[in-house]
Order: sequence, then structure tokens, then C-alpha cells
Amino acid sequence: MSIAAELLVCLVVGVLDGDTLDVRCGEPGAYEQTRIRLSAIDTPEKAQPFGQRAKKALSDLCFKQQARVMPVTTDRYKRVVADVECRGQDVGQHMVRHGWAWVYRQYARGYDHLYPLERAARDEKAGLWADAKPVPPWEWRRGI
Repeated sequence: MSIAAELLVCLVVGVLDGDTLDVRCGEPGAYEQTRIRLSAIDTPEKAQPFGQRAKKALSDLCFKQQARVMPVTTDRYKRVVADVECRGQDVGQHMVRHGWAWVYRQYARGYDHLYPLERAARDEKAGLWADAKPVPPWEWRRGI
């Protein structure tokens, strides 16, 4: 999939974790499967507390659903980083608001609307915020 600022309509065929999807885009007979990393958010790793629940939340919203995908960039792992909408909902906003994701501050320029959603989820102790001291995934990956 080339990174062009064009909206793609795809079918979600896999959910790898709380912030990564596999989608199938294109016309019948000419489908292209692509891995999508949700932009501006980061969810717990699969082995981390709340990781499996974040994956389930994303799956419940998007798996086997039509997704509207707006590519933003490509990451160092060659995944397409994109804004995604499933069932009429912005997926990043949904994951943050329900407490399954952090705003990924390092990559959230232009996504200021996510911060109030994160604060609300934290205040309500929604999702991962039920943990007294949740560890952000970027710290978990570094072994902190």
C-alpha cells in the first residue's frame, strides 16, 4: 500500500494487539493485505497487564468490520500508520476514551483532542487506569 493521503475502505481481517490491525483493501481478485498501526496511541503489550483486554476491545470494535483507513506515514517496521474508523467511530479516540490506550506523546503532534479523553478515562479509572500505577508500554518495552 502506498502512503497517499487518500481514504481507503478496507476489511479488518486480523487484530494483532490493541493498536495494530491487518486489513484487506482493494477490489475482489486484487486485494492487498496491509498491517496498520493506529496513529497517536500506544496500548499495553500483549504480555503486559491489560494487553489482552486492549486487544479484545479493538477486536470487538473492528474485527470483520469495514474500516475507513487514512494513512499518515510508515513506521520503522514498515507498517502503515493510520487514522482508522470502525462502526462510525474513530478507533484511536475510542481506545483512549475507554481506557485501553495512552496518548503516545512522542507521536501525537496534531492529536491534542486525545488528551482530554485520556484524562477522563484516568479520572473514571476506566480500563487500564483501574491499575494504581499502570506502566506505559514504551517503558514496559525498555524494561523499566
